[in-house]
Amino acid sequence: MLSPTAVFSGFSVSDMEKTKEFYGTTLGFKVESDPKGLHIELPGGGQVFVYQKDNHEPASFTILNIVVANIDSAVDELLKLGVTFERYENMPQDERGIARGLAANMGPDIAWFKDPAGNILAILQDAK
Repeated sequence: MLSPTAVFSGFSVSDMEKTKEFYGTTLGFKVESDPKGLHIELPGGGQVFVYQKDNHEPASFTILNIVVANIDSAVDELLKLGVTFERYENMPQDERGIARGLAANMGPDIAWFKDPAGNILAILQDAK
């Protein structure tokens, strides 16, 4: 049987300095550097390892979901910090890019954006 001592996820980026600034300053996560990459501490105790890859290709799926208490406030805050929210064809999103799933009883309210390397992230407000 598998007996792990720790579990973490990881993804690649194209520019470590821009990534450190984005995750540390814009998103407000604790970020620590080591010679191999960045360790990002997530609320709730999780961790992500970020590494530089010269031929980095952005993930075509959401690599990180950030749960917030109020999606409207979170979107406002991120817009003020220069974050641009993604628009998806055939996805019912409001003028700010939020898909309102709660009112339609179709999942969370959610909005997607990209990190400096083009990886997709999401903020979401669940019914809880």
